[in-house]
Amino acid sequence: MSEPWDGLAVCVAGLGVSGRAAARVLAARGARVTVVDARDGAEQREHAAELEARGVTVRLGDGESLPEATGLVVTSPGWRPDVPLLAAAAAAGIEIIGEVELAWRLRGPDAAPWLAITGTDGKTTVVRMLACMLTAAGHKALAVGNVGTPIVEAVTEPYDVLAVELSSYQLHWSSSLAPRAAVVLNVAPDHLDWHGSMDAYVGAKGKIYAPGTVAVYNADDDTSTALAERAEGVDRRVGFTLRVPRPGELGVVEDLLVDRAFTGDPARHAAELAELRDVRPYAPHNVANALAAAALARAFGVPPEAVREGLRSFVPDPHRIQHVADIAGVAYVNDSKATQPHAAAASLAAYESVVWIAGGLLKGLDVDDLVRSCAGRLRGVVLMGRDRHRIAEALARHASNVPVVDVSDTDTGAMERCVNEASGLARPGDTVLLAPVGASFDMFAGYPARGDAFIAAVERLAGASGSGDDR
Repeated sequence: MSEPWDGLAVCVAGLGVSGRAAARVLAARGARVTVVDARDGAEQREHAAELEARGVTVRLGDGESLPEATGLVVTSPGWRPDVPLLAAAAAAGIEIIGEVELAWRLRGPDAAPWLAITGTDGKTTVVRMLACMLTAAGHKALAVGNVGTPIVEAVTEPYDVLAVELSSYQLHWSSSLAPRAAVVLNVAPDHLDWHGSMDAYVGAKGKIYAPGTVAVYNADDDTSTALAERAEGVDRRVGFTLRVPRPGELGVVEDLLVDRAFTGDPARHAAELAELRDVRPYAPHNVANALAAAALARAFGVPPEAVREGLRSFVPDPHRIQHVADIAGVAYVNDSKATQPHAAAASLAAYESVVWIAGGLLKGLDVDDLVRSCAGRLRGVVLMGRDRHRIAEALARHASNVPVVDVSDTDTGAMERCVNEASGLARPGDTVLLAPVGASFDMFAGYPARGDAFIAAVERLAGASGSGDDR
């Protein structure tokens, strides 16, 4: 699909990574590009100078006014639909799209097909697992979207296939995407302040399914299943499950990941894809991630042996159920990326007896169901961060027998105090788990900084105890 970019006046909203990439590509296609951003610091001025050298106009310090004669707005995913600039464009009947929709429209006639992933949790893990499987099968493949190379740049390169991670923001601003195969991994409340309602959030996720797409869904997730069932004109529907799969599904049989969808006779034959031990790090929700990636790979024709090889070559990203050390018979695990209840529930479910380090910014999300579901696994809880009182209240209602330590400190030594308190509550065979259930910005620069602080504190604890198997 092509668009008449030459001479088109395009406003790019936001000077972030995706905004800069969109501006570069559009300018190269002959568009008259103006980038706007409310910020006006040294970093923004440096980026502005680089774009201006390419013929792009950059306006800093004003992210609200729509440039005159704008014919198209390309917005960064973080901009809410109700911000003044986007509201003005909508009121004027000017089309608003995101970087992902722009990338789709920029594709050439021989463009690489897309295998697309969305969901509340697990997107980055699945897109990287999928890229490993595609590469193992001999395809020139790349993981894009919220990871790696900006997608508007990737579509201009000669890849065989793209593994595309898509957020609800990106899908909201998309209208014509038609991936070869796509999956909604799971859906739980998140980003409701941006979307305005749970229905709008779910609706954005469902836009990943298009006519002609192989619709992969999580048969263990009601919302994912419903979205696939409601999708119109899809090529076929394929489920994945942690149970024994039915025909048309991928699932688990004893210690094997198996495929009963992409075989010659799904009613009577299952293809062995991998063993559970091939999934690293092992946890039930990560097995589901592996099955989702495998379903997309199989939809593209990847053979079973490449699925297995891809899983074995996959290197997990930091701060996702990352085993840090064993100290005096206690495992210490960093899942700082678990920034909302659905992710924390999956992490807690992976361990039998847990000393839980939790807290941060809950973003208005309820934690009662989470605490109720994991109460039987808790040896103890150490709370930190601004909204820790809300987790404490839920614990009082649903796990009143579990000892709770409140760490009110917010200085750079707060995490060390949390780890030391957790160590005091733990017994051999327990897992001290950082699964904060909240965002990190009340105390840290981001979830990686929070995870790094946990790792450093555990390493100091190991050094002080004179033991520990660091991993």
